[in-house]
Amino acid sequence: MPPAATESSLTEHRISVLLVDDQPMVGEAVRRMLAGEGDIDFHFISDPAKALQTATELEPTVILQDLVMPEIDGLTLVKFMRKSPKLKDIPLIVLSSKEEASTKAEAFALGANDYLVKLPDKIELIARIRYHSKAYINLLQRDEAYQALLASQKELKKELTRAAAYVVSQLPAPLEEPPVFAQWRFVPSTSLGGDSFGYHWLDDDHFAMFLLDVCDHGVGSALLSVSAMNVLTSQTLPDANFRNPGEVLTALNNTFQMERHNNLYFTIWYGVWNRKTHQLSYASGGHPPALLIQNQDGRRVVTELRTKNLFVGGMPDTSFSSDQIELAPPATLFLYSDGVYELKKVSDGAMWEFHEFEDFMVQPAPEGENSMDRLIQYTKKLQGCDAYEDDFSIVQLDFQE
Repeated sequence: MPPAATESSLTEHRISVLLVDDQPMVGEAVRRMLAGEGDIDFHFISDPAKALQTATELEPTVILQDLVMPEIDGLTLVKFMRKSPKLKDIPLIVLSSKEEASTKAEAFALGANDYLVKLPDKIELIARIRYHSKAYINLLQRDEAYQALLASQKELKKELTRAAAYVVSQLPAPLEEPPVFAQWRFVPSTSLGGDSFGYHWLDDDHFAMFLLDVCDHGVGSALLSVSAMNVLTSQTLPDANFRNPGEVLTALNNTFQMERHNNLYFTIWYGVWNRKTHQLSYASGGHPPALLIQNQDGRRVVTELRTKNLFVGGMPDTSFSSDQIELAPPATLFLYSDGVYELKKVSDGAMWEFHEFEDFMVQPAPEGENSMDRLIQYTKKLQGCDAYEDDFSIVQLDFQE
């Protein structure tokens, strides 16, 4: 990705003066005034009919133009200069043999930047040339920096799009057979957060699931997220029993210390379900609780599943605790990142509270409607736009054995 323009990388522009005057003696006089200035290039044209073409080709940093010339009125030429897309911003100093207030006013009204009675004093002329040229060169460099910034932002957007596509390519396929049905929704933020998730069978009886969220945004956070996801799905963490969530988070913490990963850390929820005993063991490290929804006495009841652990990558040699609960099918478990509920309401600017999100999720979706799609539609309307400030990640696991 090309870097944004810095002060040292901007184009160095020399001061360039174009004098338009029908009198060669005036041109020679100005040339002599500027002859000792090594940083000023001087150009002269005596035919006003060729002034526009010459100025367009030379692209000077300042134009000196006589107001009284044969064949063309000087004020008319000022008007033409200001209508030209390539010349409209170049400083224009008009030269006149008379000090007339009305002529000055008309020249300024047509777009002239300055007015001098010719021939001006050498020191004054050079000072005004430098003053107007410096302002114009600053304008050129500002525009150059702006264009470089636009190009950089465009390239960054491409990089984020490619990174988001890579993250999606690493996410698991839906599960469509009992005892566990799994599906997910992932909507990357405009700046790409660090969400990733997965689920897989550890063996015939143990089913693992997780969702993690790296701090900060951008490609770096996404790459760390995918790295952590890969060691979980490939079960390559050293000294970790993947059926024990506490051990898994402890091993992750030792492997992904933030001081070795550009000061990035992540939160995570990790669980393992035993299909024989119906026990769900789980551990969370600074992550929002998973929502377990089950039917009790004919009504849907939600249980928050979390453990009091720090985020992963903060403190070395930290042991993470786990907990367990009986998960007897039929039951639904939602894993998600905080991007699904930390939203600002367009109605009053207040944040959508977690308990409001929980109340929304416990309500059954209408027949034929997906709970996660319903959440996306509702939150987009809630915040008044389709784009999310953080990654929107949610996994729905239905246990139906």
